Amino acid sequence: MALASATASYELRFDSGRLCLDLLATTHPEERLDAAGPLRAWIAGSGLVPADTPLTAADSSWLVAFRELRGHIGQLVRGEPSRDARPTAIALGRVNELAAAAPPVPRAVWDAGGSLVRALDGPPACAALLAAVARDLVELLTDPAARAGLRQCEGDNCPIVYLDTSRGRRRRWCSSEVCGNRERVARHRRRAALERA
Repeated sequence: MALASATASYELRFDSGRLCLDLLATTHPEERLDAAGPLRAWIAGSGLVPADTPLTAADSSWLVAFRELRGHIGQLVRGEPSRDARPTAIALGRVNELAAAAPPVPRAVWDAGGSLVRALDGPPACAALLAAVARDLVELLTDPAARAGLRQCEGDNCPIVYLDTSRGRRRRWCSSEVCGNRERVARHRRRAALERA
């Protein structure tokens, strides 16, 4: 029950097109990962673990580690990483270090209804979950087609980076319902103000 309320109150988004970008989006419009509860909600909501996985070990140290990785993700996906830039080298080195850990081990198990479902081999460790996100970032950074689809939202003051997989690659906003709607409303108000003037 606490997980559901934490998710609802923090309005976590999982629509950027990549796990690592979904983590990056937790900074907007305000800090979303401000306690262990919202971090647990993000981990479960992102699909890193099956929904009913207990995350009792997630504490403030996990929060610090996920926020650190999030900072490195931002450093590497906003703009073009430079081989000669020291901040890029530091971020890339740390991401590669995190990606080296073994990710959570999935298993197929029977549920009460007789269906095969995904479960983890044991309680997930912070390093394993960070590895899964870091590996997603490594895949994104090393895939030229995926990198070409990275976009910064054109919404006013929206820092969200997303993967544009739309036809024609003409998507402008992280979310048509959020930033796109704000832009359409602002355009309508500008037109109405001009007509009145």
